[in-house]
Amino acid sequence: MSAPHGHKADGTPITDEMVEAMADEAERGYDVDEILRRRSGGRPPMGSAPSSVESVRLDPELKRDLLLRAAEENITVSEAIRRAIGQYLRAS
Repeated sequence: MSAPHGHKADGTPITDEMVEAMADEAERGYDVDEILRRRSGGRPPMGSAPSSVESVRLDPELKRDLLLRAAEENITVSEAIRRAIGQYLRAS
């Protein structure tokens, strides 16, 4: 018996037999429509189009204040940033 090719998420070793079975399945082809029907999860949509991720630099004090405020309001840091930007844009 050869060494495992890694482990599945549950810790089960991936054996040569499992690799062969997966290769056979791939060679037979997949039903893309079925895969898309079973697909679920992901982040919920925000707004009318796909969201973008923006990067900002925060000094340590601002980051600390942001973390504390988000924790006080029991929201994520991302939500706190979105709210702050929204308030800023509505104020102008």
